[in-house]
Amino acid sequence: MSGHNKWSTIKRKKGALDSKRSKIFSKIIKEITVAVKESGADPDGNPRLRLAIANAKGASMPKENIQRAISKGSDKDSASFIECTFEGYANGGIAIFLEATTDNQQRTISNVRMYFNKFNGSLGTNGSLSFIFDRKGIFTVPEGALNADDFEMEMIEAGAEDMQLEEGYFTITTAMENFGSMMKKLEELHIEPESAKLQRIPKETSKLELENAKKVMRLVEMFEEDDDIQAVYHNLEMTDELMEAM
Repeated sequence: MSGHNKWSTIKRKKGALDSKRSKIFSKIIKEITVAVKESGADPDGNPRLRLAIANAKGASMPKENIQRAISKGSDKDSASFIECTFEGYANGGIAIFLEATTDNQQRTISNVRMYFNKFNGSLGTNGSLSFIFDRKGIFTVPEGALNADDFEMEMIEAGAEDMQLEEGYFTITTAMENFGSMMKKLEELHIEPESAKLQRIPKETSKLELENAKKVMRLVEMFEEDDDIQAVYHNLEMTDELMEAM
C-alpha cells in the first residue's frame, strides 16, 4: 500500500494549487450539504457533518465557505443530492471504483459510461469489485503533535493497523469498524487531522507497462475532474516510474 500512500502525498501537494483546490472545495461543500440535509446543522449532534468540517479545515477552506455550505444544506429549497457508486474496468483490466454525489443521476451515469468508453474501459455492475477492495479508515495527521513513540502507542490503542511517516505527515490506517474510535482518540488528544476518510484500498495491485499505466491514470484524472465524482479508487500499482511520469 506504500505506493498508494506516496501517490496520496503527491496528490496532496498538487491539491495545494489553486486549480485543484477549487475542485477539492467543491467536493467538500457537497459533503457538508449532504451531511446537513441528512442529520441537521449542529456538528455536535451530527458526526458526518463534524467530519466534513474537519476535512474542510484540513484543506484550508475558509470559514465563510464552510458556513455557506452549512446554510445551503439547511435551505429546504436547495438541490437534493443522491449518493451512488459505479464500478468498472480500465485498460489492462485495472479495477475502478467511483463514489459520486449528484443532483442528476442520469447525467452522472452518462458521463461515467462516456469516460470508460473513451479510454477503452467498461462500466460494470455494482458489487462486481467487492472482492478487490477493503474499506479502511485513512487519517492524515501532521507530524509533531506528540512525541512520536507516545503518539504511535496512542494510535495503536485506538485501532491503527498501519502508520507511515512521509514528508511531515503520518498516514494512519484503521479497519472500517475502528474509524469512529480513531476519530474519538484524535479529538481527546486535541489533534485535528488534515483529512479523515473511509477509503477503498485494493487488497492487491496490478502492474502495467508504463504507457498503458499512464492511460489508466488519465482516465482516473478525468473522473476526478468531474464535479459529480467524490472519490476514485483503483488497483493500479503506483510504481516510482509511473509517479515520475505523472
